[in-house]
Amino acid sequence: MTEKEKTMRFSLAGEKQSAREILLSVYQSMREKGYDAVNQIVGYIICGDPTYITNYNNARYLIGLLERDELLEELVRSYMENNIPKDNAPGE
Repeated sequence: MTEKEKTMRFSLAGEKQSAREILLSVYQSMREKGYDAVNQIVGYIICGDPTYITNYNNARYLIGLLERDELLEELVRSYMENNIPKDNAPGE
């Protein structure tokens, strides 16, 4: 295969953080500031009010990079992947 026939890979530096990475970062920032991180994140997801999230470590900015449905999707996916036995997983 010649160089011209190979598929080039392109990656943007500073690529968008995943919902998982953002949630973990926000969770850790909330814990470090002494908040009940789960309750605060739930409050944010329910009403969309960013004041539920601390500004510490840019957590409020980070969580604002995602739509709330993206956060819910990540939470449901993670929960299911960690709680459904592998032998009962769909498609297997």
